[in-house]
Amino acid sequence: MTTSLPIRQPCPPGACICEREPLLETPGADLRILSLTRLEEKRLIERLENLQSLSDLERLQRRMYEQLGLRVEIVPGFNEVRTMRGINITLGELPGLCRKTRQSIPAAIRRGLEKRPEIAYELLNANDLLRDA
Repeated sequence: MTTSLPIRQPCPPGACICEREPLLETPGADLRILSLTRLEEKRLIERLENLQSLSDLERLQRRMYEQLGLRVEIVPGFNEVRTMRGINITLGELPGLCRKTRQSIPAAIRRGLEKRPEIAYELLNANDLLRDA
């Protein structure tokens, strides 16, 4: 008797661009992202909103990649960074990643950085904030 991991329920037809069905039909496809159920997504969002440090954020980025195959890149914007919106947060293209999840993860990271601005300052310093000084 084998038990399979629970996978995310499908989105309503026409409401999402996640390409879930073709992913399930492809033999040998990486299905890790489908293990991000709505309950697990809520836990992840809560964890991202309650960041404790830059190392905590980096650890979460690594775990998202290891467990879900999801690459999250967080870098200061090309222009001057005055608010958290000036920090670019991008998710790698990944079939099976729901459109809402694609929007909620960066929003949760921004909320976490707004709660703890010192993490944003560490991020800016780690990315050579003073390169032109």
